[in-house]
Amino acid sequence: MTPLRMLSTDEKHAEIKRLYYETTRQTIQQDLAKALDLLKSMSSEEERERAAVYMDGLAQMRSEWGLARKNKRVRSKKAGESQTGKSRKPKRPAKSQK
Repeated sequence: MTPLRMLSTDEKHAEIKRLYYETTRQTIQQDLAKALDLLKSMSSEEERERAAVYMDGLAQMRSEWGLARKNKRVRSKKAGESQTGKSRKPKRPAKSQK
């Protein structure tokens, strides 16, 4: 087994940048979690500031893709309801006046 070695600051920054450019809808959660771990392991504020742009981009992608997924579910749910007629309120019988 090979020993694990600590990444340098430049390697951490390069990995966050790689995650930013290679992330997909399917991997955004795992990629963002890994990027956050790398960011937390950086020792200075200056190092973290260098990665901030990529972190912001990853968070933005997660937000947009999450909203798109949510909207897609809502749209398909509404489409299903309108096809079955469940979205309409049932009609009440007219009250008879005595």
